[in-house]
Amino acid sequence: MTDDSDPSDRRTNDTAGSPQTLAAQALGRIDPETRAVVPPIHVATTYERDADNQYRAGYVYGRADNRTFRQAEDLLAALEAGADAMVFASGMAAATAVFQALSPGDHVVVPKVMYWSLRNWLGGMAAGWGLQVDFVDMSDMAALAAAVKPGRTKLVWVETPANPLWTITDIAAAADIAHDAGARLAVDSTVATPVLTRPLTLGADIVMHSATKYLNGHSDVVAGALISAADDDFWQRIEAVRTQIGGIPGPLEIAQLVRGMRTLFLRVERSCRSALMIAERLADHPSIAEVLYPGLPGHAGHAVAARQMQSGFGGMLSVRVRDTGGGGAAAAIAVAARVQVWIRATSLGSVESLVEHRASIEGPASPVPDDLLRLSVGIEDPDDLIADLEQALAGG
Repeated sequence: MTDDSDPSDRRTNDTAGSPQTLAAQALGRIDPETRAVVPPIHVATTYERDADNQYRAGYVYGRADNRTFRQAEDLLAALEAGADAMVFASGMAAATAVFQALSPGDHVVVPKVMYWSLRNWLGGMAAGWGLQVDFVDMSDMAALAAAVKPGRTKLVWVETPANPLWTITDIAAAADIAHDAGARLAVDSTVATPVLTRPLTLGADIVMHSATKYLNGHSDVVAGALISAADDDFWQRIEAVRTQIGGIPGPLEIAQLVRGMRTLFLRVERSCRSALMIAERLADHPSIAEVLYPGLPGHAGHAVAARQMQSGFGGMLSVRVRDTGGGGAAAAIAVAARVQVWIRATSLGSVESLVEHRASIEGPASPVPDDLLRLSVGIEDPDDLIADLEQALAGG
């Protein structure tokens, strides 16, 4: 989308500097009327036409655009080194808009392990709309190469690290495979965030974020985002999907999202450090069968993650709890029941640390082991988080 706003609402043509500075100052925009450091929230749904029936201010109707959206979108595009960005009402609204911009009969390749709600949608409603969907192991580039169909595959969708097993996909290699087949590559980078990985710089065409998670970081906003490497015809189709279906967030939510992104680098860096400490401490714990974290040298995707995740390995890990005789699910759920600092809740990427038994959430068709607990590491004292897990593993 073109920003037709008055340039006077910018200071020195937006803040220059590193991504950390861009995020901390939210591009440094100052309200031209009041000189407020935090720009006003625009809640209008409709806009007056000019006398000659034109809309020279660039705004027509709230379902298509909003001034408050522009700051978040410009900041996201800057952080991801993209040409343009769009915000959505949720991560699912953002992700499904990409697939809805395709045509019936198009072939797409997606991961076997991925965000469960999108996996369900792709296996059900998307197939009903005529998309041909193949699920493959995205950590295996040979498997991906075998799955794409030159001339027929239109989209390869990657999630890395992939929720909740935290498998790693080589984005640059996947981009080469997709492009050689005439397809686009889209990357769900929710867990990596632009702090750790910028997929567009590695060859991806589109990046998706569930902005509910790390971008907002405070468990009080539901939103999604897409960032594109090019403002091309396909991107315009995605924008049309958003406008026509109405998958937009409210301006109040987007203002809170921008607020959250100001501390993105601080939060993600703290979570990464703590997650690595926890993974290393639990790796040899007698009550843990396996720790799944790409920051551990024994992780199958560690070498790729070390190459494409620039300053850490993420704040997410999973642990598989040893069966104590009552079954894997029972053992894992019992551990989660005994935590006192961690919070038993769905979601991830916020300031508070969360633990969840994923298999019971996802249901019988889930590929997730029933002994697995997913841990979202927040910004608390890591010693407190480790002590709490150790007492829970010890039986209280």
